[in-house]
Amino acid sequence: MPQPVGWDLSASLAVAALVLGYLLGSIPFGLILTRFAGLGDIRSIGSGNIGATNVLRTGNKKLAAATLLGDALKGTAAVLLAGHFWGPEAAILAGLGAFLGHIFSVWLRFKGGKGVATYLGVLIGLAWPMALLFAVVWIAVAYIARYSSLAALVASVLVPIVLLATGDIPKGGLFAVLAVILILKHSTNIRRLLGGTESRIGQKG
Repeated sequence: MPQPVGWDLSASLAVAALVLGYLLGSIPFGLILTRFAGLGDIRSIGSGNIGATNVLRTGNKKLAAATLLGDALKGTAAVLLAGHFWGPEAAILAGLGAFLGHIFSVWLRFKGGKGVATYLGVLIGLAWPMALLFAVVWIAVAYIARYSSLAALVASVLVPIVLLATGDIPKGGLFAVLAVILILKHSTNIRRLLGGTESRIGQKG
């Protein structure tokens, strides 16, 4: 049974954890890496997103992988740092901050990515067995349906259900909130899925 979080964190430390997470999460790795690689502004191609999927549209798989890793690890780093210095409550708040920072980056006029990689990174820091579940579900859905967006949505919704069902209310609550935000950020993808126009994995154009 997971240990309950006491939620006795002071207001100042709670704010510090959120700010720490937000600042780390707001680092736009996709934009930084593509610019350093001489590929210009990633926001000017494809979907205009700063995430790994859009970076992949440049044709540079290594750069896309580096973007995915950076966007995930900034969430993990936020959680681990806050948890180390201020405890488990702070870790949860830092995870929320990192996710929001990625989606609403202060460096990009409060715009950003859709948050899947950062969701996974926060999950690795807070509940790594659930990160394995996320990966397995993503792979299974992607293999069967060939839709990356659908795989991410199914995996992100299943994680908080399992956490809540096993009694981990604080983390389950956090990932339920993150899942709702992910669904909202993927509203265009959902419309395309329903309309049968969403691009499949490996599909050109």
